[in-house]
Order: sequence, then structure tokens, then C-alpha cells
Amino acid sequence: MEFSPKTRNQLQNLIRKALERYVLDMDSASIITDIHLQPLQETGELVIYNDDEELTRGNIRAFTECKNEDFYAEAESVLRNVLQNLRSETFFKKLIISKPYSFVMIDEDKETISELLIVDDEETLLLGDPLLKGLDKELDDFLNQLLKI
Repeated sequence: MEFSPKTRNQLQNLIRKALERYVLDMDSASIITDIHLQPLQETGELVIYNDDEELTRGNIRAFTECKNEDFYAEAESVLRNVLQNLRSETFFKKLIISKPYSFVMIDEDKETISELLIVDDEETLLLGDPLLKGLDKELDDFLNQLLKI
């Protein structure tokens, strides 16, 4: 399923709303290691948590309309894209969250599905296929070569 620009904008606004308490005008930096994004296909909600509490939730109609068997792959793709847009707008530089921290997509059992974005002092890294593609094979080949010696 293709998510519409309206849905992408809605997701972006929801993430902004969740993180508005961490904008630069606050007194001190918050120590958070992860921002958890939990897309729920059945209810159509996106729930956003920090390490300790729920920050916000919103209804994303496109989630319930997504009939694809691999809902999480679809949600991961659109959430990664939305986070990339926020990064391009330098939204994350306005936040007073101690770095590094990451955006993680979780399932209904709050188990990690994937890391979507890592924000560090030096650089913001997007984790995805181009970065991680073939890593398992390279590590396996390296290990096999070590064991042959």
C-alpha cells in the first residue's frame, strides 16, 4: 500500500507533537535512549513512547486500510521516510535530548522490530538496507576465513 502525502504529513505532525516537550527552550537536557513508535494495524493508532511513558497517540486511518500481510514493512518504510523529512528540516537539532538516542519501531508486544534512526552528536544515521545489506554474509565469510587459518 502506498501512503498518501496527507498520511505522511499526519505522521510527521504526530511525531512533532510527541517531541514538543523536548524543544530547546527547556532548562536541561532529557536523558532518553529511545523513542518508540508503535504502529497498530487493528486500531489504526500510532503510539509514541519515550523510555518511561507514553508521549502521544494518534489515529492513522491508512494503518487500518493497509491489507498487506507485511504491515510492519510498510509502516517501517513510511516512518523511516517521515523521520528522514524531519531530519532534513533540522527538527532534531532543536531537541534537548542527550545524544545518542534512537527511534525504534516496536510491535504490539513492545518488542523491537527495527531501529529507524539513530541521532548522535556527529551525524544522524538512518539504518536501512543500504547500510546493513549484505552485512550478515560479510561477517559469515570473515568468520569462515578465520576458522580456516
